[in-house]
Amino acid sequence: MFEHKVDEEVSLRLFTNNDSEEFYALVMNSKEHLQKWLTWVASVESKDDTDKSLKLRIESLVENNGFPMWFAIIFKDKLAGTIGFNDIDRSNSVGEVGYFLGEPFQRKGIMSRAFKEILDYGFKNLELNRMEAYVADGNLKSKALPKRFGFLEEGKIRQAEWLYDHYEDEIIYGLLAKDWK
Repeated sequence: MFEHKVDEEVSLRLFTNNDSEEFYALVMNSKEHLQKWLTWVASVESKDDTDKSLKLRIESLVENNGFPMWFAIIFKDKLAGTIGFNDIDRSNSVGEVGYFLGEPFQRKGIMSRAFKEILDYGFKNLELNRMEAYVADGNLKSKALPKRFGFLEEGKIRQAEWLYDHYEDEIIYGLLAKDWK
């Protein structure tokens, strides 16, 4: 199984079917925290719901010519979250980065370490020219991440996402390969 060690605490690895129970527990234990910004979390009612998401993450390996699109973020041997590409536009060499971290794993620098690795992977291995992140305007923690890595705020899509009881604007962040160090 592919696993990329980021440092002594954090690694990225491919998802497997063996992650089913732990992935479900991660989502359920962080459900209130995650559903503030991720609409799909509200629909998770059973392990079958997360199994479908896990299956899509595993199958993306085949769809992307053997290059993984999604990785499990492992912190001290525990599944802490996920990071990868919501979409890859091959004809334009653009990848849209997506990520989440379970609530108990917040404020440990885990996502920053994983985010740097996914940028390296996207620009070097996938040979992307551009990476994008679409972040809800009110999600201050998530907005700080792309900025920290040199992404530029390129625009706002007004009322782009329905979050349960209100529309939320999305901020578009972009980073070009030539600007990534």
